[in-house]
Amino acid sequence: MRSKHVLAILALLSGLPAVAQVAPAAKVGGLPLSVGAGLSDYSVDYGPGRRMLGVSAWADYNIFRGIGIEAEGTSIFADKPQALSKMRQDTIKGGFVYKFHPVFKINPYVKVLGGLGSIDFPDRNPLYTHDTYGLAAAGAGAEYRVVRNLFVRADYEYERWSKFHGHHTLTPNGITIGATYYLRRIHRNY
Repeated sequence: MRSKHVLAILALLSGLPAVAQVAPAAKVGGLPLSVGAGLSDYSVDYGPGRRMLGVSAWADYNIFRGIGIEAEGTSIFADKPQALSKMRQDTIKGGFVYKFHPVFKINPYVKVLGGLGSIDFPDRNPLYTHDTYGLAAAGAGAEYRVVRNLFVRADYEYERWSKFHGHHTLTPNGITIGATYYLRRIHRNY
């Protein structure tokens, strides 16, 4: 009876070395942070000729398995329609981002953000041409690796500015094309 127990324990222990891995599949080092910037083309959702251009900048910090936090700033100020000569929209937002596993070297993601929006607008009242509002935003996009830690990024974002001029909802939305640089390096062992 005793020999059966000893044989069973030895059989279990003999399988342990087969589970161990000699070298890790990947070595990750550095700060789990990425930074980027791009050119934006937005529908400002105000008056005639509603499309304008601007710039965006972002920083993502990876917390755990694709879940991270994102801070983003956007300024839409260029290519103003004639009727909107004083138009400008600036936003500062923060929230969560989820990055999916790559598909054919494309890294898709979704994001949900909240923040503040500042707007300069034409008005008949020369004393009231600027205001600030709270906003919520949702977006999605994808990144494609160009070289080592540098990715090209395409992003779509939809914003919702509540109680604009008291009772309207402003919904600017648009695309941003830019580049993201990852500070974290991944070295593959295969």
